[in-house]
Amino acid sequence: MNQPASAYFMEQRHDPIEAHTLSVLVQNEPGAETENQKHVSRITIVTTGTPMVIEQIKHQLDRMVPVYRVVDMTLAGRSIERELAMVKLRGTGEHRVEALRLAEAFRARVIDATTESFVFEITGNSAKINQFIDLMRPLGLVEVSRTGVAAIGRGAEGM
Repeated sequence: MNQPASAYFMEQRHDPIEAHTLSVLVQNEPGAETENQKHVSRITIVTTGTPMVIEQIKHQLDRMVPVYRVVDMTLAGRSIERELAMVKLRGTGEHRVEALRLAEAFRARVIDATTESFVFEITGNSAKINQFIDLMRPLGLVEVSRTGVAAIGRGAEGM
């Protein structure tokens, strides 16, 4: 198959896919303030893409009217990220004992228990939560509810 002739050479690019956490200060319209300034809220966005796609996302967020500031917490390098998940398990006998043992190892708390089920609460980075969920699957995982990532910079400086 012949391709059309062109005076331009198309460079093949294979930029790596990266994960970035963006912290965005926005005008607070619904009324759930998170900052000491009134009418300002923080949104945390976790996204993946090539460096060019990440830059496009940041520039598009900057152009939105209620957005005051966008900070790439991944590039800042000095941030803390946490996520909360509730994990429901159904099981009896050895599966129950194993689930409790794993929950203790992961510092998950039992927030609800019946004779046939548990609901665990676990907080940590996304990788830790993913690992906990993967280990619970064969033990009778029923459902998972996750909050998504919350991030904040280290040190005394604000965003």
